[in-house]
Amino acid sequence: MNDQANSVEERFETTVPATLSQWSRQDTTWMLGLFGTAIGAGTLFLPINAGLGGFWPLLILAVLAFPMTFYAHRGLTRFVLSGRDGADITEVVEEHFGLKAGALITLLYFFAIFPILLIYSVALTNTVGSFLEHQLHIQPPPRAVLSLVLILGLLAVVRCGEQAIVKAMSLMVYPFIVALLFLAVFLIPHWSGGILTTASTPPEPSALLHTLWLAIPVMVFSFNHSPIISAFAVDQKRRYGGNAEERSSQILSRAHVLMVVMVLFFVFSCVLTLTPAQLAEAKAQNLSILSYLANHFSNPTIAFAAPLIAFVAISKSFLGHYIGASEGLKGLIVKSGRRPAPKTLDRLTAAFMLVVCWIVATLNPSILGMIETLGGPVIAAILFLMPMYAIRKVPAMARYRGQASNVFVTLVGLVAITALVYSLLA
Repeated sequence: MNDQANSVEERFETTVPATLSQWSRQDTTWMLGLFGTAIGAGTLFLPINAGLGGFWPLLILAVLAFPMTFYAHRGLTRFVLSGRDGADITEVVEEHFGLKAGALITLLYFFAIFPILLIYSVALTNTVGSFLEHQLHIQPPPRAVLSLVLILGLLAVVRCGEQAIVKAMSLMVYPFIVALLFLAVFLIPHWSGGILTTASTPPEPSALLHTLWLAIPVMVFSFNHSPIISAFAVDQKRRYGGNAEERSSQILSRAHVLMVVMVLFFVFSCVLTLTPAQLAEAKAQNLSILSYLANHFSNPTIAFAAPLIAFVAISKSFLGHYIGASEGLKGLIVKSGRRPAPKTLDRLTAAFMLVVCWIVATLNPSILGMIETLGGPVIAAILFLMPMYAIRKVPAMARYRGQASNVFVTLVGLVAITALVYSLLA
């Protein structure tokens, strides 16, 4: 009898949209899941990359951080919501722009996100191996075994379903927030002015614009969580029906406020501690800010905590990017003409991800950074330009036309893409 009641209740929940009157636990879970996808390993390099330009470019980037992040991801969410019920981003592209465009975007979407998943596989293996060897003084197992165990562990979470992934990520966010806060506060007594030494002399306008042009992609991709936006939008539409756009915007805005406040506090605490020369040294050594600070202070607490923080950061970003990569791979399989059963498709996707991630993590190639950079322009085009183009061309999105934020998002997208292409060719 209870089983029947539960079944009726589940059907009721999936067919009757929730109201906006009360913020639910699921809304909080999604807010933290978005935060978890965006704030990962890239955050640990952001103080170095953003701080090298000096005080004034960093201040301008700090002011632009929230609108750049919020308006872009809200646009992509609206784009997914404009499709039919249950349609993910690859299906919405096909619905609005046709079969050929749908196949092309699905292909680009997959190859923009999947290399990042490979990078996280390598980074995770390196982080755990180094932690075992240097902090715990344990001889790590062979790289092939270690990488297989770590990836299988994360895929075990994946096998529990999308909601389990989001919940796991939201739980991981709490220690990560505490760790970032701890590090930022720990550095306060060590503030020496750092980047403020560059504030007394305003840069030349041309030099300032050039610095901002090259730095905007760093900020954009440090807060990027486009891989999970499709799943987020689909779930919001299922839960809230016609109210999905309003609730999605609320969740996104809270997630982005949390991201920007937390990360900028961490960034400014780091750049007020280290001089521009020290930031340049960290970049030359290819170290994360945590590793450089541990060496700089010779502090055993940071030396022990840094790998654990990196492990949490990389793990939750891996899970968030897995959702986007698997979505793209499934779309490619379906568009190739094969339509296996949903369970079979899930197993094929998981098996492919496991094998490729394991091989790459075992081989530890240095070319992965280049692959991530090559995927950058594609991510920027999908995140910034495609939703704005759809607003102009797709009737279902006509109600969003004429907003100033559309011009802002388009400009930032063009700046990010041109800067990334310039960096590749320079």
